This record gives sequence, structure tokens and C-alpha cells, in this order.
Amino acid sequence: MNGTQTKLDYVPEQDTDFIFCTVGEEWGFLGTVFVLTLYLIFICRIVVIAERQKRVFAQIYAYCVASIFLFHMFINVGMVIGLCPVIGIPLPFFSYGGSSLWGFTILTFVLLRLDAARYN
Repeated sequence: MNGTQTKLDYVPEQDTDFIFCTVGEEWGFLGTVFVLTLYLIFICRIVVIAERQKRVFAQIYAYCVASIFLFHMFINVGMVIGLCPVIGIPLPFFSYGGSSLWGFTILTFVLLRLDAARYN
């Protein structure tokens, strides 16, 4: 945490909505590419789970979860780099905040439960 922008409080809400700015300042280009790659692998894995569902509801739910994660990722990164207006959307599993963490965790756990139920 030795970055000039985050240490001197130039970035508003640096531990919640603008956490990606802190990642970029501390880890650089390779760190941000690594974080975005992990998110895209996670979203692609959800799409693979959606494709193998036998029930229509589970498939639609999985696609909705993937789109929610993709939307949150794109809007948050767009807010940080200045392409989107600042609307306060958290970066999934990364931004500080209990309610968003609980919401994304519940979305993921319900998806995993629906995926486990496809064998029955």
C-alpha cells in the first residue's frame, strides 16, 4: 500500500468501489490482467455449467448468474478507468462490503446446488 494515489486519498472509496484502482497501482499491468483473467475463467466455467444442465430453469439461472458477474465486472472496471459513470457497483468477491459478498456467494452456492441436482 505504497501507491501515491491511494495512500494520499486521491481515490474515493478505494477499498470498496474503486478497489481495482488499488490493484492496478500496487500490482501494475500484469496484476490487473491476472485479476481480469481469473474473472473471465470463473465466468466461462459458469457458462460451461449452464450448458450441461438438463433442466431449463437451472440453465437459465446459470446464464443469469454469469451475466450478473460479467455486468458487475465490466461496469466496475469501466468506472475505475473512466469509461462508465460512477454508480457504485462492487467488483464481485473483491470489493469490501458484506452485503455484496453475501449476495455473490449465495448466487454461486445456489448455482452449485442446482448443478449437483442434475444427477437426480
